[in-house]
Amino acid sequence: MTPADAANWMLGHLHRDACLYQDDVVDMLVKHGADALLRENADGNVVLAKPLLDAFMALTTETVVWVKPERYWRWRVPEDEPGRDQRG
Repeated sequence: MTPADAANWMLGHLHRDACLYQDDVVDMLVKHGADALLRENADGNVVLAKPLLDAFMALTTETVVWVKPERYWRWRVPEDEPGRDQRG
């Protein structure tokens, strides 16, 4: 699975459910043996690798935001502040 394949899967999931949790993406990648698209962060958690995040960002720069406290992406709404990271 390439970063583009995974990014398109993520986008499809967003279209279907309106939000996408990082843990769900990690689970899907593990099940498909796409360990190259994962990395371990400083806290020892498995997270998405930069090539996948870059591919997803390229598809969703203006339309999707990241909610860091809960670790999920959702569609941008008019009330959002500028930038990718949002509070909720």
